[in-house]
Amino acid sequence: MKFAWLCSHESYQPEVLVDQAVHAEDAGFDVVLGSDHFHPWVDDQSAASFVWTWLGYVAARTERVELATSVTCPLFHYHPAMIAQAAATVDRLSGGRFILGVGTGENINEGPLGFEFPGYTERIERMEEALEILHRLFAGEKLDFAGKYYTTDKARLYSPPQRPVPVWMAAGGPKSATFAGSNADGLITSVKDPAETIEKVIEPFKTASAESGSDGTIMATRWIVYAKNEDEAWQSLGSMRGLRAPGRLEAVDPMVLRERADEMDRDEILDKYTIVSTMDEMYEAYAPLVTDVGADYVAIQVASLDPVATIEAVGNELLPQLRRLTGDSG
Repeated sequence: MKFAWLCSHESYQPEVLVDQAVHAEDAGFDVVLGSDHFHPWVDDQSAASFVWTWLGYVAARTERVELATSVTCPLFHYHPAMIAQAAATVDRLSGGRFILGVGTGENINEGPLGFEFPGYTERIERMEEALEILHRLFAGEKLDFAGKYYTTDKARLYSPPQRPVPVWMAAGGPKSATFAGSNADGLITSVKDPAETIEKVIEPFKTASAESGSDGTIMATRWIVYAKNEDEAWQSLGSMRGLRAPGRLEAVDPMVLRERADEMDRDEILDKYTIVSTMDEMYEAYAPLVTDVGADYVAIQVASLDPVATIEAVGNELLPQLRRLTGDSG
């Protein structure tokens, strides 16, 4: 089992996140994840840098950790062939350490650029075409493709990846999980209730993966707020508070989400997160992802006032405990 640290591009500027990535490698993490947003969730305590430029720099600043997007959307403002080119470049610069995490997107990233954000049916149809294009380009094909949504004309990666880049898809329900099992190399899923996730996401994914002849890698993620008290928790969530505001799926303007979040009762937002104040409590939150969910990768996603200190504490205290659950004491 491997453990990942999420670098939140909605929360910190890219130069700060580079330092976080380097600290994560030094602290013993196996993977560094980068989120991919054009707009953040609020407009006052936020950031939104270009993850692909950042990944290239992180590849140069690190030696061992795998790098991954969690997640990028190859459906609208990115053509899937452009994502294939970007992923192949990062894979080469990192010496074959890249994993491509994809998802069906958020309106807050597509709407500001003039794209209509359709319903689930169209987005999953687009994803099916996108994944076919990605897999075929990674395999070295000169690709003529004429789909309902995308076209390529003798497209080829002339700077190909060092090996076919693994493609993992984010899913939160049985339809997407089944689709991911049939069309992607792995699954990314957020866990709050392990039993519910196993029933609605993990099992459908495993069934579809087995039917398609794939081993089906699973990465389980969970958001945690690490804070001494509610005041500190609220400060830690400053850049993410719009994520829980009404109308999140339709919004294009982070200012609107910030205003709506600030009109809500603070406790209403805090109650939507798992808040811990000690490493022992954080262990209790993440241990089920190891023991119950049985993920291949567990992503540690923490909001705190001091991310570097949190990375070091997690590396020194939490990761050894979680590794012991897997039988790995190293």
